Amino acid sequence: MGGLTVVLLDALGTILELEQPWPHLVRELGERGTRVTEELAREAMLAEMAFYRAEHHRAADADGLARLRRECAGVVLEHLGPAAAHTAIEDVEAALLAAVRFVAYSDVAPALEQLREDGAQLVVVSNWDVSLHTVLAQSGLSGLLDGAISSAEAGAAKPDPAILVAALALVGGSAEDAFMVGDSVATDIAGAQALGIAPVLVARAAGEGLGSFGAGPRAPAGVPTLPGLAGLPELVRYRR
Repeated sequence: MGGLTVVLLDALGTILELEQPWPHLVRELGERGTRVTEELAREAMLAEMAFYRAEHHRAADADGLARLRRECAGVVLEHLGPAAAHTAIEDVEAALLAAVRFVAYSDVAPALEQLREDGAQLVVVSNWDVSLHTVLAQSGLSGLLDGAISSAEAGAAKPDPAILVAALALVGGSAEDAFMVGDSVATDIAGAQALGIAPVLVARAAGEGLGSFGAGPRAPAGVPTLPGLAGLPELVRYRR
């Protein structure tokens, strides 16, 4: 490596965790006059998550995001069944949005600060809708990043190398001088290897919030694995 060092970062399960949403959904619906059990809320949220993962690519702009959110609320309402029979879809949508809360892992900000001090350019590249930018801002990470791109915006999702090419273009970087840091072998590691980017697997301990819902198998031989981001600056320095 001899050019601009770029560190591409996955979002969910790598730098962001999802707080368990079903207890929040129970409270948010309760505040709107609908009483449901946590078990029922969990079933509804898991169905919504599966729907979102299959359809988030359609939310590339504000209108698409609004449509997707209403459809996600419809999935929740359907799975709540009779318990929410008289609940307006608008109330379900508001409760759903309030229940989905992303926070940065505690080791992320210090690692990003050190990487920037070392001269690296940092770009989040995630299979997400256009709201990725808002989530990063709300989690306090935007000021530590040089860019971000979602699969909905790019028109391609990892492991398709096209989204990584688009991410590198944001900072004028090249694959040979880049790292791809993520928690999924199937998307992050495979996508990086297809483009000749140095991959780094993040394998966080079980119980650290809801990440990417099963990152997959262990990293292939030769791919470094970290338990979090604390050791990332040193690894990047060593491999530059």
